[in-house]
Amino acid sequence: MQQRKISAVEVSAIGLGAMPLSVAGHMPDEEHAMRAIHAALDAGVTLIDTADAYTPDPDLVGHNERLIATALASYPGDVSDVLVATKGGHTRTRRGWGLDGSPKHLRSACDASLKALGIDAIGLYQFHRPDPKVPFAESVGALAELLDAGKIRMAGISNANEVQIRVAQEVLNGRLASVQNQFSPRFRSSEPELQLCTEMGVAFLPWSPLGGIGQAVALGTRRYAAFAELAVIHGVSPQRLCLAWLLAQSPVVIPIPGASRPQTIRDSVAAVDLVLSPEELARLS
Repeated sequence: MQQRKISAVEVSAIGLGAMPLSVAGHMPDEEHAMRAIHAALDAGVTLIDTADAYTPDPDLVGHNERLIATALASYPGDVSDVLVATKGGHTRTRRGWGLDGSPKHLRSACDASLKALGIDAIGLYQFHRPDPKVPFAESVGALAELLDAGKIRMAGISNANEVQIRVAQEVLNGRLASVQNQFSPRFRSSEPELQLCTEMGVAFLPWSPLGGIGQAVALGTRRYAAFAELAVIHGVSPQRLCLAWLLAQSPVVIPIPGASRPQTIRDSVAAVDLVLSPEELARLS
């Protein structure tokens, strides 16, 4: 399988975004979640992305992290090369989403994630979303402290613009490992950030790479005619073709499609073997 790097750690070109393991206001069947994660591991996925706030219940922060920890512990194969990435700074409240980018909260959130994941150091810890109440450099400074303390091995940011990416790289003294922004055929406004990450050699992790929950099926409709038509020509799903298109954007791209069914996970991973011609890429873009 094609491999791409986040800093010194190699991960598969497709990562698993774990948010769909708990959405729509209800908890998933844990056995179903275990099968999904194990299917991803069987397919060669070595990056699992999640966050402490990925839960429909604000009283169960860290729910997805605990699911992942259980899945890894119960997997019969070798998981020593699996990189678990999680995030802090986005909060869950009774009214929905909240923000807390204060260094105090990020330090506390990191400790809670360590406990939920049952590990001594988080492979990749990402500041989930800028908090307008807190200077961005202060939030990223907390990540630098966590790196220096050995609580995290790599630091990343999410939902960041070009200026914030440059600030993070400076505050982290060149140790910025990843940027996780929304990017898909439906949402392309992060192209400048992708270009900057390419220039800096920083991994770019598109979230919702298929357009978001409930939108992936639209790739097979007339709204995205080029994706639908080329998928038929290649004999693959429009979703697989979309991920291949994303991978072709830059060597630093690692899509993290969310999936809850083994068959869709295997289909996503197969995108690394789908090569699109320059003419096809131009048509899709």
